[in-house]
Amino acid sequence: MPGDTRIFYGWYIVAAICLITTITSGLAFYNLSVLLNAFVAERGFPVSLTSAATAAFFVSGGVAGVLVGRLVDRFDPRAAIVGAAVVGSACLFSVGYLRETWQLFLFHIVFGFAYGGTGLVPLTTLVTRWFSVKRSLALSLASTGLSLGGIFIAPFVALSIERGGLSATGPWMAVVFLAIVPVALFVVRSNPAVMGLEPDGGVKGANGESAQAVPSVSYAEAKRTGFFYAVSIAYLFLLGAQVGAIAHLYRLANIRNGAETAALALAFLAAASITGRLTGGWLVLRMRVRTFALELMAVQGVSLLALAFVHDRVSILAATALFGVTIGNSLMMHPLLLAEKFGTREYGRIYSMSQFIGMAGVAGGPLAIGLLYDWTGDYALPFIAGAVATIIGLFVLQFGSRR
Repeated sequence: MPGDTRIFYGWYIVAAICLITTITSGLAFYNLSVLLNAFVAERGFPVSLTSAATAAFFVSGGVAGVLVGRLVDRFDPRAAIVGAAVVGSACLFSVGYLRETWQLFLFHIVFGFAYGGTGLVPLTTLVTRWFSVKRSLALSLASTGLSLGGIFIAPFVALSIERGGLSATGPWMAVVFLAIVPVALFVVRSNPAVMGLEPDGGVKGANGESAQAVPSVSYAEAKRTGFFYAVSIAYLFLLGAQVGAIAHLYRLANIRNGAETAALALAFLAAASITGRLTGGWLVLRMRVRTFALELMAVQGVSLLALAFVHDRVSILAATALFGVTIGNSLMMHPLLLAEKFGTREYGRIYSMSQFIGMAGVAGGPLAIGLLYDWTGDYALPFIAGAVATIIGLFVLQFGSRR
């Protein structure tokens, strides 16, 4: 309506998702590195065993994502988000009682399932429904929480564990994770249509259709295209290397330069991720998504190679910051590539299945780095392997998505 100055409700959705991702990243994504170190140091589990449990977390999250992807295309996403938040809170409360190997794996499997239900599949589905023209900007703002969690939550978890152990830290982590429930219930709405709105705050045309022309491809059609598999396999390598590096970054910095440098590394990683993501959301409005995705892969390869060899505090933090610039942007490029190509008709299923294919890499990344570390006794070779995997993903996207 001309002269209407009301804020489009989609931006409230973005703010809610930003808060949810702050919690999930701070207590799950970035926190895995902290928990891995605590399980090794406090409970005496081997690095390779704990890395395998971390891999189980991502496999479970991928399976949950596929199930949630089907649900959110048909029902209100809030049901999945709320249920998963309750389960995740219970898991975090239990870490103080975790002693046996089977408990270690059960925790990671169930917590991974909860993370899948509160993670990128339902949240990016919501953003892609509410925004079309400004989708990259909305995604960059919504997913800023992925970095804020690394700044405002994960370092405090690390310090809490250092001072009081897992038993003292578990209860307050559980309370914070449960805060997702009221945000989802009272702010989030499944799509603009339920409020009589259109994506980006647009209006309907004379024929009753949305004024924005967008692709509308079914999941069955999408999975028959080479583009779908090129993107999925490229991010299998990219995110496998990325998540593997994140899972071991705290321990790498701790071993090489102490706990203070390790905590700073998490903060630098998250801060660089925020800066990179917000800049990326603005740049993608002005350049091709595919071009920017390829450039990010090249930067990640260089940063992982640098992390393989740095030992002093300044070098560790500089290499970590370069790596951090790629993290949020890479997570944002994956759904953007798919939404730009296939639209939102069955986006939940398309993205969740692409993410599930990528889970082979995401789950294998922490495990591979852990095994290589146990074999060599150092993080140089594992991070070189991560750089190589990243470049393989770059070539897959470069040559597999041309048509």
